[in-house]
Amino acid sequence: MKSSFFTMVLAATLCAPLPALAQPHADGVPLGMLAKIKTQLNLDTSQQQQWDAVIAQSKAARATTRANFAQLRSALQTELAKAEPDLAAVASVGDGLREQNVVLHKQVRDAWLALYANFTPEQKALARDTIQAGLDRLAARWATRPSVTPSTE
Repeated sequence: MKSSFFTMVLAATLCAPLPALAQPHADGVPLGMLAKIKTQLNLDTSQQQQWDAVIAQSKAARATTRANFAQLRSALQTELAKAEPDLAAVASVGDGLREQNVVLHKQVRDAWLALYANFTPEQKALARDTIQAGLDRLAARWATRPSVTPSTE
């Protein structure tokens, strides 16, 4: 258990966090907040087809991101099994995977934005209000968290 935890921490430290993407139902993703009001948006047939395609693209991107992280974890475990692990090699693998994930993230984001661009003014107003309410909830949640001050030691 400690070994797995250490591996994950080291991977995150060496390679920076892989971007979370393609979570269409995530509260923290503004366009993903729209999933909660999908029925209220009254999508027309074309918009519904585009919505379904964006959801499928989002799920595929998320699966790829997870596979990339598994690949990074495997590379790290392989190196840690050696007497003298090459952590620079792991960082290089992580950099390449992170670049792939950034491309996927932008593709999914652009697909959501293209869908939003096809909304009517009424749909955009509903989306705006929903996103604003979601951001207000997130801000309220963050406001209740204790603030962390850096240690001077």
